[in-house]
Amino acid sequence: MRIVASDAAVSFILENGGRLYLWPRASRCCGGKWLRASLEPAKRITFARRDEVREFELYMPAAIATLPDELEVDLARFPRRVEAY
Repeated sequence: MRIVASDAAVSFILENGGRLYLWPRASRCCGGKWLRASLEPAKRITFARRDEVREFELYMPAAIATLPDELEVDLARFPRRVEAY
């Protein structure tokens, strides 16, 4: 898995503890799946640290079956939050 993180997202993550948690979130619309990104772990999910990124600690569900080829991490402006695609 290749990680592409913007400088703004990396700075924000580091300023807020240096950890990013990602987990899949099913959408009620269009049957798609989306990623939730948070600086705090979700309850009821067991996370495992991923080694693909060096700038910050990345955690994804330990039981995840398949990983994307590429993961983009960016910072949204309003409200300021990390988003992953």
